[in-house]
Amino acid sequence: MKSNDMVKNILIWVVILGVVFMLFSNLTGTKDDQVQKMDYSTFVQSATAGDVKSVTIDGRTINGVTSDGVKFVTYMPWIDPFLTDNLINHNVDVAAIPPQENSLLMSILLNCIPFVIVFLVLFFLMRQMNGGKGGAFSFGKSRARLLGEDQVKVTLADVAGIDEAKEEVGEIVDFLKDPKRYQDLGGKIPRGVLMVGSPGTGKTLLARAIAGEAKVPFFSISGSDFVEMFVGVGASRVRDMFDQAKKRAPCIIFIDEIDAVGRHRGSGMGGGHDEREQTLNQLLVEMDGFAENQGVIVIAATNRPDVLDPALLRPGRFDRQVTVGLPDIKGREQILKVHVRKVQLGEDVRLDHLARGTPGFSGAELANLVNEAALTAARLKKKKISMIDFEAAKDKILMGSERRTLAMSEDEKRLTAYHEAGHTIVGKIVPDHDPVYKVSIIPRGRALGVTMYLPESDRVSYSKQRLESQLSSLYGGRLAEELIFGAANVTTGASNDIQRATDIAHKMVTKWGLSEKLGPLMYGEDQDHPFMGHAMGMGGPKQAFSDTTARIIDEEVRLLIDRNYNRSKQILADNLDILHAMADALIKYETIDADQVEDLMARRPIREKVEVSVANVLPQSVEAIPPVTDLKQPQSS
Repeated sequence: MKSNDMVKNILIWVVILGVVFMLFSNLTGTKDDQVQKMDYSTFVQSATAGDVKSVTIDGRTINGVTSDGVKFVTYMPWIDPFLTDNLINHNVDVAAIPPQENSLLMSILLNCIPFVIVFLVLFFLMRQMNGGKGGAFSFGKSRARLLGEDQVKVTLADVAGIDEAKEEVGEIVDFLKDPKRYQDLGGKIPRGVLMVGSPGTGKTLLARAIAGEAKVPFFSISGSDFVEMFVGVGASRVRDMFDQAKKRAPCIIFIDEIDAVGRHRGSGMGGGHDEREQTLNQLLVEMDGFAENQGVIVIAATNRPDVLDPALLRPGRFDRQVTVGLPDIKGREQILKVHVRKVQLGEDVRLDHLARGTPGFSGAELANLVNEAALTAARLKKKKISMIDFEAAKDKILMGSERRTLAMSEDEKRLTAYHEAGHTIVGKIVPDHDPVYKVSIIPRGRALGVTMYLPESDRVSYSKQRLESQLSSLYGGRLAEELIFGAANVTTGASNDIQRATDIAHKMVTKWGLSEKLGPLMYGEDQDHPFMGHAMGMGGPKQAFSDTTARIIDEEVRLLIDRNYNRSKQILADNLDILHAMADALIKYETIDADQVEDLMARRPIREKVEVSVANVLPQSVEAIPPVTDLKQPQSS
């Protein structure tokens, strides 16, 4: 940066000197305003008539004085060799000014300026070739951003909700602080740590916290920064990055999204000559080759560990894998406590209730929840954030922003009310289903209405009964439309419900082994290759089962759908009065909460609308989120 500033300053001074020189030339070339201009033909006639007393010739410029003492100036259109003789013959005093010569300093400046400009241009190009930041010839230089020991302000105290991951990396911090304690016993710290987890779970934050806790330099780079269209550039950047890291050891290199460069070799279309594969090969050599990387620890993050090359994951390179999972209830409460440090909270805010009401939220989503609540409170000109603001922010994140400007006809509003009421009633009656949190016919996002469920607890798996209950509730909206308005008036509003139900049923049969006829076998999905090049090298995708089995799979999927479709239809037919009452309540209030839904299901008069308390909706909860389907995605029309 200092060299770049010096070049800029030199260029600025060259421009300033040029401007000053031009101004100086213009000022020295000015003439007296009292001198009259005379045409050349008039001058010749006056000189022939004896009216010119004297002249001074300066190149083509002639300054003279008439017989009356009037000064004049004229310009010759060409050099006249006979002019001087004619003037002398007519008694005109003739004088001449010798050609003006530049001063020694001016001559030196004029002669040196072209060389100075050429030198500056060459200096700039050579600097770029040597790796000037962002230059046209800096391909081979590492793009890793270096943060010094005092620049990383994040510590492990700023990381919450991932206690197990913090314990896993704790010894790395101890080694960086006191490496001799480990080396005296012959122990070696892991050369590489691979952090695996969903987006937003805090992998990058944890890596920065390790560097901040150990007070060591921190190199940060993305996997995509290694790969360019030019062959060999990625490998050159890997070498340069490790060279820089060795000079500052002990230090940490953090590679985010390493799957961009660390995928299976042979999965591309270019074979071993693929630029990405050459970059990966160089990374493998740098991490565990002939050269020692004492004190350089590589931390990488990815949410796709299944696509990484096995050579990258072996001991000696990434010796340890740290799973950074989604936080449980206790972890979510700890994360919320970290993010509310800088906001003004009202006395009614209960972070434990918010943690129980946000299953499946990552750390990034919880940070967004706090920020949205602060924006909501600021928009209402409040001094502190209340629980109502958090509830509004949560509704916005889970169900989307309200679209109150969308004009819906009365018929559309009525149809949407019956659709959402159908989802709600079936979801309340089928066994082992998540409780209803809120039902709304206010358009949110791309949906005209939303039925929102929140689970009673964080789950790691689903039972067959729970999955079939989901299938039934997904078809509740479509069946409500059919029962009330007739089969001919069923709308396309259930397209998302049908898609999700089909996906669940297909996985139950082919992936989760929940079909009695087909048994606990995997059909087809694990045979797919994530990379087109690899699949082509293996002869293309292959079907791992016969056509007869494929037909049985279709029959089993259809059987699941039909069974739960008919169950949902029977439930709505038996509770038609509740369906009408709930639709009327939605048309009146637009949004009803869990307590109002309970009143309607018990066939009691609906209570007036009150704010929903998460504590009333959700009992105690444990563990993590289910891998089956997204709990935060509302059933919508």
